[in-house]
Amino acid sequence: MATTSGYNTISRPHRKLALVIGIGDYESGAILHNTKIDARDMSSKLNSIGFICDGPKLDLTHKDMELALIKFKHSIREGDLVLFYFAGHGTQWEDQNFLIAKDDNNMETINIHNRAILIQKFLDDFNDRHPFATIVLLDCCRVYHLRNPQLVAALARAKNANVPKSTALKQIDGKAGMLIAFACAPGTIANDGTNAKNGLFTKHLLEHIGTPNKDIRMVMAAVTKGVRADSKLEQIPSITVTIWEEYVCLFEQNSGK
Repeated sequence: MATTSGYNTISRPHRKLALVIGIGDYESGAILHNTKIDARDMSSKLNSIGFICDGPKLDLTHKDMELALIKFKHSIREGDLVLFYFAGHGTQWEDQNFLIAKDDNNMETINIHNRAILIQKFLDDFNDRHPFATIVLLDCCRVYHLRNPQLVAALARAKNANVPKSTALKQIDGKAGMLIAFACAPGTIANDGTNAKNGLFTKHLLEHIGTPNKDIRMVMAAVTKGVRADSKLEQIPSITVTIWEEYVCLFEQNSGK
């Protein structure tokens, strides 16, 4: 219902849950220096606006990531407002999108499905719990650099080096009730903030995500505007929205408080 403060209130309070993961110390992939700082800062911000935050969980192995996602899935109740944040490496493999765990060193010998986390799978799992809305923030749309030349050659053979394929995260479609935000457009590279405290995308998320009484779609519009301006249009976040609710706010604050 409309109020004199100019925003719509949700008819009943929604429990707010978040899972935050940051991976930087990759065993074979290029080390990312800011992702763990990003995860710590995001956890702190989410806690400050009322989320029950699981994390930050840092430098997880594939097994640990799977367990964290399973545990988080089972903690979701019908009607919860759910947020998942990941900072680290991601990649596309045969038109599917994956998050890369710390122990990526065996990807040349074991199917990637057993070494990385399929994004669509856990999105489906979250959706099956019937949350009020799910917000997915992926600061990981980076080209996946392997340090070991033998792994590079093996991956090239596995992907068929004669067929050009994107090594960044591809656009994915969310089910109803989701907002999925990538740090940059499909097939492009994100600024991971090597010379700054936070990655560019996360920097603007931290600036805007705690804005009181602002719909998440407007928050992401402000984030996108900031990233575009700071990068001089070289990085443009990619956002898919399938939320039908008129008002989804991460931080509601009554006037005068």
